[in-house]
Amino acid sequence: MMPSIKNWIASADYDLKTAANLFKSRRYIYVVFLCHLAIEKVLKAIVCKKLNEMPPYTHNLNRLIELAGISVDESYQKFINKISLQSVPTRYPEDFAKLSTQFNKTIAEEHLKKSTEVIKWLKQNYLKRS
Repeated sequence: MMPSIKNWIASADYDLKTAANLFKSRRYIYVVFLCHLAIEKVLKAIVCKKLNEMPPYTHNLNRLIELAGISVDESYQKFINKISLQSVPTRYPEDFAKLSTQFNKTIAEEHLKKSTEVIKWLKQNYLKRS
């Protein structure tokens, strides 16, 4: 496996573990942010593997899916669409007080669980050793 792919995967794993720790600390906005980032990095690893070059600078998960030329399970795609829409406010909050009530424990827990599933599925289906 190329070093850059290993790097993307290690970084994604680190971000997902950090999201879990932030969940315990009740930093729910950043749980959502890091879940998105972890999925993004796994997708970048897949793009890197497919194209044999570094992926573009983008946070757009659907663009990365397109570049990777992969087909995502419908339930996972639905979640990816959801977390993609929520990523922008976590990066650029217009109303932090409102945001902190929207991203509560329930939402953060759901995102952490589903992101973990999506990442596991992506790794198993697209990052197996050849």
